Amino acid sequence: MKRILGIVLAAVLIGGVITAVVLGRDDGSGGSSTTKVRGVIGSEKAEFFQDERVREALADQGFEVETESSGSWDMKGLDLGGEDFAFPGSFAPAESLRSGHKTAGPTTRPFYSPLVVLARRPAAETLARNRYVKLSGQPGREGSGTLRMSAFLDAVKKDTAWQDLSGAGEFAELKGALSISSTDPLASNSGALYLATAAYVGNGNRPVTDRQGVEAITPLTRKLVAVQGYQKVNSDDLFRDFTTGVGTPLVLAYESQIAAHLLRGESADDIVVLYPDTTVFSDHSLVPFTDNGRKLGELLRSDPALRKLAVQHGFRPTDGTSEFDSATAKYSAHLRQKLTGTVQQAQPPRAEVMRDIARRSRAQK
Repeated sequence: MKRILGIVLAAVLIGGVITAVVLGRDDGSGGSSTTKVRGVIGSEKAEFFQDERVREALADQGFEVETESSGSWDMKGLDLGGEDFAFPGSFAPAESLRSGHKTAGPTTRPFYSPLVVLARRPAAETLARNRYVKLSGQPGREGSGTLRMSAFLDAVKKDTAWQDLSGAGEFAELKGALSISSTDPLASNSGALYLATAAYVGNGNRPVTDRQGVEAITPLTRKLVAVQGYQKVNSDDLFRDFTTGVGTPLVLAYESQIAAHLLRGESADDIVVLYPDTTVFSDHSLVPFTDNGRKLGELLRSDPALRKLAVQHGFRPTDGTSEFDSATAKYSAHLRQKLTGTVQQAQPPRAEVMRDIARRSRAQK
């Protein structure tokens, strides 16, 4: 009788444990539960969140993250009622989102990336021959260089064509207007930051702060957009086109995109990474709408495993210079590990001023 009673009690205990585990998973309580978090992200971070290693690192911390990609500025027009967070590509669209939504804490910047220009080798060598670029590295095999932003913008103002440049005739692909392909500034963060950089340089290395300043800089920024024709909305699409040999000889990109490309072991023999002497650092900024979104932002910023994985995707962790340097040392021919003293950071305008620059630049004359 005692044996039977013991078996019954054991079965009841086991059943209770199973029920508790199931209920814990269902209601989000309990030490082994998984917290599901939803958010909208810039497309340049899609591969990071899709990486199985990232998913596992998040799961180790009790998080399951579902994401949807969008242009950073397009997020403003989305219904974000059911989202835990938004993660645009820089502070300005994050600031705009904060002004229109109830948030659960401050904006978090887990990592950042400077904007660079990717050039096909013939384009880079032609620009160097005409003093718009200074290449670095072994002659004939340079993997990086510096783009003289002011001189380049002056050339665009004058409607300079590739055919006007010395040596361009040697390369059949160098034809048409001299320009850098970028994304739509009304939808995408990188495209907007390109215009912000141009506005800063065109304004005497000072941020544009008011309507009068925007009007003064509009002829330049409008030309930068007009010479491109159709612009993509997604920075990831623009990068993929370039790396597969489609598109123009110069494209704007996040440094993280080419860094991740190299860290995956993919070829970049025909690519030269140009760091503008004046550029913008894209501060990837997470806006939390719920406590779970806030916790995710803090986790991305502080968890060692997630910081290491962010570097593997080309991002520079906040206060993590040594982490990036160590991971990318093998690719120093293409990537500039130290930015201080070699690259001036342009100060982007306030969100409303940046939007005004983008709208006027896209408008017809």
